[in-house]
Amino acid sequence: MLSFLATVGIVSAIAAALAGVLVFAERFISNYGDCTVDINAGTRTFTVKGGKALLGTLVEQKLFVPSACGGRGTCGYCKIKIPEGAGPLLPTEAPFLSAAERAANVRLACQVKVRNDIKIEVPSELLSVREFTCTVERIRPLTHDIREFRFRLLDPAEISFIAGQYVQLLAPVYPKSSEEVYRAYSIASDPRDKKAIELIVRLVPGGICTTYCFEYLKEGDPVKFNGPYGEFRMADTTAPMIMIAGGSGMAPIKCILQHMQNIGSTRAACYFFGANQVGELFEQDWMKQCEQILPHFTFVPVVARPETAWHGETGLVTQAVARAYTDLSSHEAYLCGSPGMIDACIGVLTELGMPQQKIYYDKFA
Repeated sequence: MLSFLATVGIVSAIAAALAGVLVFAERFISNYGDCTVDINAGTRTFTVKGGKALLGTLVEQKLFVPSACGGRGTCGYCKIKIPEGAGPLLPTEAPFLSAAERAANVRLACQVKVRNDIKIEVPSELLSVREFTCTVERIRPLTHDIREFRFRLLDPAEISFIAGQYVQLLAPVYPKSSEEVYRAYSIASDPRDKKAIELIVRLVPGGICTTYCFEYLKEGDPVKFNGPYGEFRMADTTAPMIMIAGGSGMAPIKCILQHMQNIGSTRAACYFFGANQVGELFEQDWMKQCEQILPHFTFVPVVARPETAWHGETGLVTQAVARAYTDLSSHEAYLCGSPGMIDACIGVLTELGMPQQKIYYDKFA
């Protein structure tokens, strides 16, 4: 017994000593001092205390770079050129960067730490991305785990965006999260409505931002987001469109359909909406209205495992697409969903003859 207690004491002492070493290293050895961040060859410069990730450092300066995963290094969206000061490429970055991007000094801003003076290059349009303050005007349940949030803008009072783009919603510190995080959500609302935006959010168990939205956010509460971001949008062609998305992935598709109504589009479009059960379908009445307004639009809900009587398409949404078409060589596709869903759709669409460059998507991790 005495030897056991002695062992425990030794282990505890070693752990305490290691903790002390880490604290000392962080406070003294890893004290990088003041570092200068140079953006676009002197277009803007600022000085910060070194040690933080570049992504968070930029956010503190109200400079916003796209990041669908909130800086966890899982989405690969926060790519920027860093000609000087980035340090060696990290294993966490390598899977997201092509050989050409590495040669061009492209890095992930969430993985690069500011440890010395650093020079970065960002697209000029990102310098005009704004932070918006607003209030929660409406929270509307769509299914048991999906809600629509409507935010009324305060400052700035208006926003302009292209149908298909997204914003980064801020989840502040709250009882279940000790840090601020941003998460990306596609805009679902009518682009003509510049005084508010609507987001469709699905609850992710344990998700920092979705837990905040579902358990803490109330109508009338203040909210912040920044944006808009993204290149996902309707191409300027006349090609027939195949749209595929399920759950909260409906958001950018709904926005694009509203845009089509606004411009009086006559393009052929078919939207395949995938759900696991009938109870996960939503906005069916709105889609029926779209079918009345848009002369060549069709909405096809697909239920994988109907739990009640269902007379529509069944199985995987990709199977429904394969049953409906034999040749998609002249079509375009618009997808929104998880990486796995996107990859499965690309596989089916290319097998049916669709050129991969005609497949547009947002792949949110």
